[in-house]
Amino acid sequence: MIRIAIIGAGRIGHVHARAVDAHPAAELVLVCDPFEKNAKELSAQYGVRYCLDPQEVFDAPEVDAVIIGSPTRFHVDHILAAVKAGKKVMSEKPIALDVAEAKRCIDELGEAADNVMMGFNRRFDPSFAEIHQRIDDGEIGQLQQLIVVSRDPAAPPAEYVAGSGGIFKDMTIHDFDTVRFFLGDIAEVTAVGTNVDEAIAAQGDFDQVLVTLKSTEGRLATIVNSRSCAFGYDQRLEAFGADGMLSADNLTQTAVRKATSSQTEAKSAVMDFFLERYEDAYRIELGRFIDTADAGTPASPSVRDGYAALLLAQATADSARTGAAVKL
Repeated sequence: MIRIAIIGAGRIGHVHARAVDAHPAAELVLVCDPFEKNAKELSAQYGVRYCLDPQEVFDAPEVDAVIIGSPTRFHVDHILAAVKAGKKVMSEKPIALDVAEAKRCIDELGEAADNVMMGFNRRFDPSFAEIHQRIDDGEIGQLQQLIVVSRDPAAPPAEYVAGSGGIFKDMTIHDFDTVRFFLGDIAEVTAVGTNVDEAIAAQGDFDQVLVTLKSTEGRLATIVNSRSCAFGYDQRLEAFGADGMLSADNLTQTAVRKATSSQTEAKSAVMDFFLERYEDAYRIELGRFIDTADAGTPASPSVRDGYAALLLAQATADSARTGAAVKL
């Protein structure tokens, strides 16, 4: 049984708490959040202790592993402190908002960086993971092109955008990792961005972006992002190979379709929030974290993948700003 503490009792903390509670080899023992109302509410839900200072988590002898869901500006310090205290660690994305800060984390961790897991949950989504496995099995021959579509149902508040690091570090970061998961290392990125949301434009950020990427092996990917989508949380993936194509469509609550004189193949609404769309992915991700923590084997994705994704986010932001391709 691995005893887990969660730092950050916001909505992502609730997701991780549910996953821990449901896992037969895990036990939630401590919740930490500087806002006592949040910490008290989540801890009461599972009947565990709470604290307001992360140092109490790192000092707690009853804690074997830490899930870090604190604001991004604290990720590096919390990762380093947890590892120094001998805890197993999984951190939410991104590793940091600043590339230099992320590099500091990797350098200070040294070899331990291989064992710190990064919360890129989409690798564990059953549909995306199946496509990845079937590509590995050779079903569509050599992978040539990848298309990743990720659109949020509604834009976040302007105050969130102001501290998020921008769309590429906050939203596209997941898609960068997805592309690396399928294509490997990236050699070049090109991006364009625009706005339909004046509040986001006022923050100096984009809410509509298109990114093209070329891998070191010459394979191509396109990422399509929007901060708003009228029909829900749009999450699709298409992998095109020499011998065929594999694709994953949006999920709905059921598979029922309707045909009438005015509609053909009408389906129920697309899921409207990332928490429900990726609930299974978070659960499977936690299982992988526990397996690697128990075995002492390298984590995948690790903070090294988080650093690589952040480098892509920075390069993409530079490309969108200058209009030029950026080589990595």
